[in-house]
Amino acid sequence: MNVPLRRVLDRGSYPEFVRIGAVLRSETVGGALLLAATVLALAWANSPLAEGYFTLRDLRIGPAAWQLNLSLGGWASDGLLAIFFLVAGLELKREFVAGDLRNPARAVVPIAAAVGGVIVPAVLYTLINVSAGPAVLKGWAIPTATDIAFALAVLAVIGSHLPGALRTFLLTLAVVDDLIAIAIIAVFYPGELHLPILALAAVPLLAFTFLVQRRIRTWYLLLPLAFATWALVHASGIHATVAGVLLGFAVPVIRSAGRGGPDAGPGLAEHFEHLLRPLSAGVAVPLFAFFSAGVALGGVSGLHAALTDSVAVGIVVALVAGKFVGVFGATWLVTKTTRASLDDGLAWIDVVGLALLAGVGFTVSLLISELSFGADGAHYAHAKVAILGGSLLAATLATVVLRIRNRHYKALAI
Repeated sequence: MNVPLRRVLDRGSYPEFVRIGAVLRSETVGGALLLAATVLALAWANSPLAEGYFTLRDLRIGPAAWQLNLSLGGWASDGLLAIFFLVAGLELKREFVAGDLRNPARAVVPIAAAVGGVIVPAVLYTLINVSAGPAVLKGWAIPTATDIAFALAVLAVIGSHLPGALRTFLLTLAVVDDLIAIAIIAVFYPGELHLPILALAAVPLLAFTFLVQRRIRTWYLLLPLAFATWALVHASGIHATVAGVLLGFAVPVIRSAGRGGPDAGPGLAEHFEHLLRPLSAGVAVPLFAFFSAGVALGGVSGLHAALTDSVAVGIVVALVAGKFVGVFGATWLVTKTTRASLDDGLAWIDVVGLALLAGVGFTVSLLISELSFGADGAHYAHAKVAILGGSLLAATLATVVLRIRNRHYKALAI
């Protein structure tokens, strides 16, 4: 009996292709806004008016009694970014319940690529900083995340004729990458844990789950419960973005709990994602970037000091080389050890460009760098410079490869 070959980077189902196309359009706009916010923050932080930027970033608002007297930068990383992770939670559940990831044959390669793209950068960073001490080694997870908004924006600009399978693979890889990053933040970067408060957070979370499982979408009921869950998780010592993921996982994916599995039709998850993705991509993530990316470079000498710090060296090498080796190597290994193969219309050079593009890390990398070194540490400033520099280098190398491939596919279409 002949077992049919599984196609790596194949075209997927048509409904999945249509849905991913819609995501690509919104994330591309989000990537442009993210880039604009980053440039504005860097320009302001290195201008004669830099004091105004840091004063704005450190301005504290909110009730101290609820442990919510946060700086604007803190509200961006703990509050607004929870919206980003809520959308990520919705997308993750959608992919594993009703998307192509529910099919093991389709899921194995992007999952392996995502895992490789986490492990190899972490190992490279650790090897480079193994003698630098435990304080520096805390940053091992910084280069493990791929920024989906930036990566898709780059792909959209340079890849008008690239096969849709590449875009599908990149999005799927980033979804699995987000899941791993969420687990890393929850397990390795907790604050001082307060178990009674964490247990209390389960009350509004369960109430939220009860309502959405009954397809109730009344915002004046759901929003207070979602905010209470977020506030209590924040107060418990676990990073508040984890609350966003838990809320996303609570939302049903299919239309009816009792009918038809993934083909029963879209549920609340897709509805909420449609409503929240513009807020995440257009407001939450750009504002987080604006308050997090501003770093005073200190001229040529300051930039030199940043890039010669072993933290920065480890991040740049891990983002550019580690992500490439991890993503490409895992994809190659799966095809050589299973019956999977590349789609007939793709070549391994396409995977090279995609693996390089996976080295564009930003949003989650900035968050983990703050959790690793603290907002006031010198390593934090150097890590931000390295994240920006490494992401730019990875995007440039990917652009060179993928533009060549884009011309190739354009010529074939003529």
